[in-house]
Amino acid sequence: QVQLVESGGGLVQAGGSLRLSCAASGRAFTTHAMGWFRQAPGKERVFVAAIRRSSGNTYYADSVKGRFALSGDNAKNTVYLQMNSLKPEDTAVYYCAADTGVPSASAAYTQEYAYNYWGQGTQVTVSS
Repeated sequence: QVQLVESGGGLVQAGGSLRLSCAASGRAFTTHAMGWFRQAPGKERVFVAAIRRSSGNTYYADSVKGRFALSGDNAKNTVYLQMNSLKPEDTAVYYCAADTGVPSASAAYTQEYAYNYWGQGTQVTVSS
């Protein structure tokens, strides 16, 4: 079992920054990758960013490339999503996810099915 706890959400003006954290506990050492997804009101949950634990390689949705940066601290079993130049369309509930199953191909980590643990989500609101 792995527990994921997100933090760092809040209200920010357009152009501002936030840093989300996701701390994994339990059997966190079995995590192969961690990702962030977001769900805006009335919309489906979509991929934001992911990081492979072993290599540190990161992957981003086109909508956040150049503005968001994902990093990880393996010793703390924590990943950080630095969000800069925030836009009103970034408003959503942000969910952290972890993959502790058989490692997937990199492309799979943009998809929800690659993850078997999810956090409760943290709200990010960007005002115009």
